[in-house]
Amino acid sequence: MKLLAIETSCDETSVAVVQDGRVLANVVASQIQLHSEYGGIVPELATRAHLRNLLPVARAALETAGVAAAELDAVAATQGPGLPNALLIGFQTGQALAFVLEKPFVGIHHHEAHLYSPWITGTPPVAEFQAFQPCVSLIVSGGHTLVVHVADWLQHRVLGSTLDDAAGECFDKVARLIGLPYPGGPEIDRLAEQGNPVAFNFPRPMLSEPSDDFSFSGLKTSVRYFLQKRPALLEDAQQVRNLCASVQAAITDVLVAKTVRAARRVGVRHVTASGGVTCNRALRAELARACAHAGLSLRLAERELCTDNAAMIGVLAARKLELGVPPTSRDAEILPNWELA
Repeated sequence: MKLLAIETSCDETSVAVVQDGRVLANVVASQIQLHSEYGGIVPELATRAHLRNLLPVARAALETAGVAAAELDAVAATQGPGLPNALLIGFQTGQALAFVLEKPFVGIHHHEAHLYSPWITGTPPVAEFQAFQPCVSLIVSGGHTLVVHVADWLQHRVLGSTLDDAAGECFDKVARLIGLPYPGGPEIDRLAEQGNPVAFNFPRPMLSEPSDDFSFSGLKTSVRYFLQKRPALLEDAQQVRNLCASVQAAITDVLVAKTVRAARRVGVRHVTASGGVTCNRALRAELARACAHAGLSLRLAERELCTDNAAMIGVLAARKLELGVPPTSRDAEILPNWELA
C-alpha cells in the first residue's frame, strides 16, 4: 500500500510517502526564518506559508519516492490538535486529493503520531514495536507534555499531562526573558552545553507530587523574578550559559524523574520519548542514564522525526488501515483542541 501523508498543524509544511510502513520520502519546509523576527509563531503567517509551500512540497515528496499520484492507495493528514487555519490547509487538501483519486482518507491525531514515531527507522515498525510493549511514553513539545501508557497498537492511556505551560513552552519563554533568538529551546540547549547546571537552584515543579501531571509556569516565573533581581547577569556571557544550563536541568529533572517513576509504578520495562523537545541533548542523555539505572530499556525518536513531520502521520495512518480502522469521512472537520485519550 502506498500512502501520501500531510502535516500542517503548526509552522512546518510536510508531506511524506509511505509504502507498507516504510517511509519512501519525508519532505519538510520549515518556517523558522519567517517567524524569527516576531519571536514566535504568527498563525496568519504560518497559514499563508502553508498555502505557498504545500503543493511544491507534495511534488518533491512524490518525486523523491518515485511515486505518481495515481499510484496512491490512500491519503492521510493531521486532523488536530493545532492552529485551526494551518490545520485546514493540509486536512482539506488531503480530503480533496482522496476524493479525486477515490481513495480512503485518514485523519490523524498529531500527538498519537508522535507516540508511535520512535519506531520509524527505515523498516516497517511492526515487529520492533511488538517486542517493546507495554511501555511508558513521554511526548514533550512546545505545546504539550504527556506521559502515556502504551499496551499495544492503538491501545494507550494518558497518565499525565501539562496543567499550564508545557516544557517546550517554558524553554521558549525563558529564552525570551534572556533575550535569545527564536526558537529559544535549541538556543538554550546550545548555550547550556558550556554552562554549569548547578550554578543556580531553580524549582522542580510538581516533582514531589505523586501525580503524573506537569506544570512549568512556576519555573518560568521563578526565572523572571531571578532576572529582575540580577539584571547585570545578562551582560556576562558565562553567567548566561550557567543560567541556561540551570533552567535546562530543572526542566529535564522533572521530565525524566516523572517518566521513570510512572514506568516503575505501572510495571513496564520499556520507555520511549518523542516530540520536539526530545531533540534536547541533555534530556536524551539524562533519560538514557536514568533508564539504565532503573533497568528500563529506552527508545528515542530519531532527531529528524522529533519535530513535526508527515512521516509519522503516514506510518500511523497506514497501520490503522492495516488494522481495519474505518477511514475518516471526507466531510470530517478539523479538531484543533483534540485531546489524546
